[in-house]
Amino acid sequence: MTETRPHTADDLLETPDDGFRYELVRGELAKMAPADAQHGKVAINAALDLIAFVRAKDLGAGFAAGTGFKIASNPDTVRAPDVAFVAKARVDAVGDVTGYWPGAPDLAIEVLSPSDRFSDVEEKVFEWLDAGTKLVLVVNPRTRTVTAYRSRSSIRVYAENETLDASDVVPGWVLTVARVFA
Repeated sequence: MTETRPHTADDLLETPDDGFRYELVRGELAKMAPADAQHGKVAINAALDLIAFVRAKDLGAGFAAGTGFKIASNPDTVRAPDVAFVAKARVDAVGDVTGYWPGAPDLAIEVLSPSDRFSDVEEKVFEWLDAGTKLVLVVNPRTRTVTAYRSRSSIRVYAENETLDASDVVPGWVLTVARVFA
């Protein structure tokens, strides 16, 4: 009988490029299909709005889709949000990183794809929060809403005509929900 060991973050870094993205969830590879066009458009809109603000104010670093954050060890978990932000103090303390970012981002933005199941998305949101992410935004292109998770019990849905104040995590940043769907 062959014994299999959990995959590690190092194994994930060595995964051959087969056109898919992978995350590592408690030592198991999770294959993700490429995003559809709507997902990509919404994700870039959210990223541009956030990253332009962060860069102009020198608040930290933004990370694009596909950037892995190692949020647990033994077994390893590496998750990759669609957009992420890490505050300047943390970026300065960690310095340049080769491989996955050690720890959770301060802000993670996840854009729903048509194939996403609610239970899987909720599991990922709670993993981010449990790992130390202060704010997780789940963008739903179908309902044109953004759900802000600050904890397992502090959850608020923002409609397209509303503005989400995220200054508690990204000082001064406010997201006009409609701009994400423009």
